[in-house]
Amino acid sequence: MEKQADFCVFFTGYLPDEDLAPIYSGALMFVYPSLYEGFGLPPLEAMQCGTPVIVSNTSSLPEVVGDAGILIDPTNKDGLHYAMWKLMNDERSQKELSQRSIARASQFTWEKSVDKTIEVYRTAVDSKKLSTL
Repeated sequence: MEKQADFCVFFTGYLPDEDLAPIYSGALMFVYPSLYEGFGLPPLEAMQCGTPVIVSNTSSLPEVVGDAGILIDPTNKDGLHYAMWKLMNDERSQKELSQRSIARASQFTWEKSVDKTIEVYRTAVDSKKLSTL
């Protein structure tokens, strides 16, 4: 049975960090139709809380979200509307994306970020050493 529009959409503006997890956890979905992102931390934070995400298929977001969310063209309002409607009306997809979100978000840790950064620096240094031989 199709759900009616008996839900709320919140445009919160700024929120302190300590308020984010409870809000993400209580949300049915997190929608982020950004045109450009350097990394995509807000969707990742929502995913850590098990909240299904709908994000742009542009910039860094597809790499961050992977198959744990729904990717949409941010310039296509009908596509965004359909993705939101589908997720709102499909409990199986909600549960599946929630589980995938938690698993995907667990791949992004500060420790892994440090390790990758060191790896990039080592590769750059080794490359520089080889070019001076």
